[in-house]
Amino acid sequence: MGHVDVAGVRYELPDGRGLLDDVSFRVGEGAKVALVGANGAGKTTLLRIITGDLQPHAGVVTRSGGLGVMRQAVGAALGEDPTVADLLLSVSPPRIRAAAHDVDACERALMDTDDEKTQMRYAAALAEYADAGGYDLEVTWDVCATAALGVSYDRAKYRELRTLSGGEQKRLVLEFLLRGPDEVLLLDEPDNYLDVPGKIWLEERIRESDKTVLMISHDRELLNNTATRVVTVELGSAGNRVWTHPGGFASYHEARRERFARFEELRKRWDEEHAKLRALMLMYKQKAAYNADMASRYQAAQTRLRRFEEAGPPTEQPREQQVKMRLKGGRTGKRAVVCENLELTGLMRPFDLEVWYGERVAVLGSNGSGKSHFLRLLAAGGTRPDKEHEPVGDAVIEPVQHRGMARLGARVRPGWFVQTHEHPELIGRTLLEILHRGDERRDGMGREQASRVLDRYELSAQADQRFESLSGGQQARFQILLLELSGATLLLLDEPTDNLDVQSAEALEDGLEAFEGTVLAVTHDRWFARGFDRFLVYGAGGEVYESDGPVWDEGRVQRTR
Repeated sequence: MGHVDVAGVRYELPDGRGLLDDVSFRVGEGAKVALVGANGAGKTTLLRIITGDLQPHAGVVTRSGGLGVMRQAVGAALGEDPTVADLLLSVSPPRIRAAAHDVDACERALMDTDDEKTQMRYAAALAEYADAGGYDLEVTWDVCATAALGVSYDRAKYRELRTLSGGEQKRLVLEFLLRGPDEVLLLDEPDNYLDVPGKIWLEERIRESDKTVLMISHDRELLNNTATRVVTVELGSAGNRVWTHPGGFASYHEARRERFARFEELRKRWDEEHAKLRALMLMYKQKAAYNADMASRYQAAQTRLRRFEEAGPPTEQPREQQVKMRLKGGRTGKRAVVCENLELTGLMRPFDLEVWYGERVAVLGSNGSGKSHFLRLLAAGGTRPDKEHEPVGDAVIEPVQHRGMARLGARVRPGWFVQTHEHPELIGRTLLEILHRGDERRDGMGREQASRVLDRYELSAQADQRFESLSGGQQARFQILLLELSGATLLLLDEPTDNLDVQSAEALEDGLEAFEGTVLAVTHDRWFARGFDRFLVYGAGGEVYESDGPVWDEGRVQRTR
């Protein structure tokens, strides 16, 4: 069995700033450890230090057992037009990779010169491939190809990777790493691109595997179902550090709150003691001014104070992303959304729906079933929008073909959020400029007020950055801030937690909790869905129905095309 030990690792960015400082944690044999923290905090860098791709500036990493690595972009950097075989080789042990490369080179050489020397080299390369375990591994590859793609390895190996979806590529790599020879697995966002049944499969496989696993994931349900401990990269001034929570994700938040409360308590005591020593020193300083006998006491008090200050306060409280969103909303009529015999043309069968003011409705079902079309129809104000139902925001909304009726209630203003929207009106402008100028629905605001608003979304440090230079999570939070300021009373959110790190997703949830209007969200995020009252499911048979709880296993809609 393998393990990984990270001790005192420091890593500096090319400009000399510390990214990681004194990072230490252990991934014990057979443990399943989650690595979480804000985007940009250094999680992927830490993985690259463990794999040996990067050298730390201080500290050591020791590990035992073969290392299997799944990078975020599994098919990247594999050369021109890589195939399924190239992908499987890229995650195989180094000796097999090298042997396969030699066999390949010899086969090419034989095409040019078929002499005895080249043949001998080819024979030696084949023997090394066999010794390294290449043929044994092909048996495993066959099982993996069959499981992930439904065809044998021989039939799949020359297929170009670009003919596989992102989910199929991930599934193939995961099938192999979980069955392969390596005892320690480093998985960087293994659940990206997997649908919910794929994620549930991954959770089961990680849980039943006896391998040692260190993974980065933003899927809180996956973390909850697999992680035996959680290592958090926390933002620090001299470089980011880590804190290890010895339990799973279920007890993580409580432990984190207690940790911050403890920091505050220790800091308060330190401050009190500091004030006492300072007062003592000043008192002796005064007395020493007219009493020479007091000079030695004054010196002693000075020394004590200096030593106390040099020892420094208790470990500084890691800077938390304090994101508070106050999505206002405002009262609207009792019914926010009414659908009568609504049929999205060519997508789903007709359905009725009433959504009341203040409700939280999750819209679930497989891709391509029409969930985003439904949101878009409401975003445009429904079937025959009144002036008061015009959407807030600048997105141009394409009409949605439908029969039947979708209506918004009195005073309902839709605000629509899709992460993939282009925002030409925001590009090239800093957040302060955007807020300062306002638009036809938002009053402009002065620098101080704008800074306060940005602070609630943990964006004050980015105030002078241009919109396009923000991370995905920061852009998402800023866009929802703009919806809030524009007076939306109905939020229509399409996969809002996609690409958000754990803290950003939780910030978004806190904001939605404080929002006084109505929320409809299309989501595949199981943890996020826990916060909703109602579940509208787009079924594989083309029907739209409500269920008591979330439904995640609806297949793709079967349509006669």
